[in-house]
Amino acid sequence: MGEIDVGELIIYMVVLIFAISAHEAAHAWTSSYFGDDTARLLGRVTLNPVSHTDPIGTLLIPIFGYIFAGSGPILIGWGRPTPVNPLRWRNKNVANVMVSIAGILVNTFIAICALIIIKVIFQYTGLMNPDGALAGVEQPLKILLLNTLFLNASLALFNLLPFPPLDGSKVLETFLPSSWQSIYAVFEQYGFIILIVLINLRVFDAIFAPFHVMVRYLLQL
Repeated sequence: MGEIDVGELIIYMVVLIFAISAHEAAHAWTSSYFGDDTARLLGRVTLNPVSHTDPIGTLLIPIFGYIFAGSGPILIGWGRPTPVNPLRWRNKNVANVMVSIAGILVNTFIAICALIIIKVIFQYTGLMNPDGALAGVEQPLKILLLNTLFLNASLALFNLLPFPPLDGSKVLETFLPSSWQSIYAVFEQYGFIILIVLINLRVFDAIFAPFHVMVRYLLQL
């Protein structure tokens, strides 16, 4: 464990909390759009982080992960699950897919916006010093934008994985034939444990490593 920059940790946590809040709020809003007002009545259609923060998944684990994991953990955090009632949805199959990917789409949108802003501010306005060093407000701004890009892009990619309780598993469930539903139910019961094991074995590095290389390539274009 190296020396911790408290300022960078604070920026990291602010960006992560906002990314998770936007993700969960998107689930809540989309579920409400398709006729289920469960999350709306509980005040979850909001970007207020108080409504979405899980003390362990949003705060404790990400902080410890940042401090002790060196290169950073794959499992970067989670928020309070958004409550939905599929029985209230109109067009259940479409609703299930859209509610499931809503958070992924929002995180992807935020990441794209961050990439565009980085390009405009640091490559096309000349704010970066000629020698590549950043001074004053530029350094925390760059850290903020890069964290926004990588955290939101990573959250989107991670949630695409078809492992319960990740969003990708709900999309997979929608398209599975009925004969596979009982198998999926067993998989769902133990999905979180399987996910944690795979994370600790660094299995997903094969996905995230080239993905981060691609994002860095886009930054250099």
